[in-house]
Amino acid sequence: MIAAEPAQPANLSPAPKPVTSALDLIGRTPVLELTGTFDCGPCRLFTKLESANPGGSIKDRIARTMIEEAEADGRLKPGGVIIEATAGNTGLGLAQVGILKGYKLVLVVPDKMAREKIQHLRGLGVDVRITRSDVGKGHPDYYQDIAHRLAADMPGAVYMNQFSNPANPRAHETTTGPELFEQLDGDLDAVVVGVGSGGTLTGLGHYFRKVSPKTEMVLADPAGSILEPLVNRGERVEPGSWIVEGIGEDFVPDNCDLTLLKKGNAFAVTDRESVEAARDLLAKAGVLAGSSSGTLLAAALRYCRAQTEPKRVATFVCDSGNKYLSKVFNDHWLADQGLTDRAITGTLRDLVARNAQEGGAETVGPDDTLDTAYKRMRTADVSQLPVLDDGRLIGLLDESDLLVAVERGPGRFSDRVATAMVAKLNTLQAGEPLDALIPIFERDEVAIVLEGREFLGLITRVDLINHLRRA
Repeated sequence: MIAAEPAQPANLSPAPKPVTSALDLIGRTPVLELTGTFDCGPCRLFTKLESANPGGSIKDRIARTMIEEAEADGRLKPGGVIIEATAGNTGLGLAQVGILKGYKLVLVVPDKMAREKIQHLRGLGVDVRITRSDVGKGHPDYYQDIAHRLAADMPGAVYMNQFSNPANPRAHETTTGPELFEQLDGDLDAVVVGVGSGGTLTGLGHYFRKVSPKTEMVLADPAGSILEPLVNRGERVEPGSWIVEGIGEDFVPDNCDLTLLKKGNAFAVTDRESVEAARDLLAKAGVLAGSSSGTLLAAALRYCRAQTEPKRVATFVCDSGNKYLSKVFNDHWLADQGLTDRAITGTLRDLVARNAQEGGAETVGPDDTLDTAYKRMRTADVSQLPVLDDGRLIGLLDESDLLVAVERGPGRFSDRVATAMVAKLNTLQAGEPLDALIPIFERDEVAIVLEGREFLGLITRVDLINHLRRA
């Protein structure tokens, strides 16, 4: 008897055929409708999942085009070096394409870039140079100026310069725009984009101006960037700061054609709005996206809700949220940035970043092994662990205690935590003022904070610095 072949769903489209290079996987990304998931007012909202590119972001498109055009005009020769200034994703795209083509990569990145991006780049064998994110164009430590100097001094090097390279917007004009127009059946009223280098805005804007004049370009801009005030009010403001990576600017890039935006079609989005939208996108739609995608989604929803008649609106998931697990999806990091709702009391309670009463503190038990304590320190990226017995604080184990205990031989890792912890503790109450920290830190100790007799958490010098920076 011949077994029947399994039935195929009626709406199943043909699976793509195998390819011989990851370069062939760039583009043709899917589109997801979000209308039934979010309150979109009278509009239908779609998002194009650029996170499906092999390098995980929309920047794979411009990387391929910039490299191929540099090869075609002879600037980039076999065995050459690609140099770029990047907040991460353009660098990842250039590495994704360039390394497969046999080039070396040197990338200059600002120090606010997520560690996952840096680890990804270094895993690809990229030479990553980290520089300051708190200085502007013209400063010797500004990331673009450093990249320009490196390219001038390094034989065989090409500075791709996404901010001025015409291949950047051309990639979107020739691939991203036509794909989106085809996927939405040639009916699109607005496209919401961010501006980092300006390539997406300019490339899509020029494409839709030719094929669909009714399609408006809408800007999602991090609050603190200079672009939204310039578009909406013609104001030139001093740049602020924002945590969102990859979009927002302190100058107008050469590749950024702001004439494509109508007055009022720019939205300033706060860091908190961006983070909440990115987390909502995961919780409600099952899409793991980065902080810039949160900015675009927040602006797109505001645009949709402001309309008085139905419109078809598109935006982008610019990159995958797996690059931001230590930031956007890390509650402790968000608390450190002041992006969570915490009542300010003016007491030590405000400085406890990992609250034990809320399950946020990493702890260890007296009968756990020193090996267990070591692994928890590494996993949580902390240098000390409170020792709790039945919920009661009985000691503290820090990395120096651990080192003293295990330096006599690797077999000591199986010893109990109780044999190495410090049991005599100086504690503070959560309601005490910040001045109470001074004698603790002068003794080179960590502050141990109690709420009555219950352990609340630890306060380190870094916690105090974070608190002062937020203030």
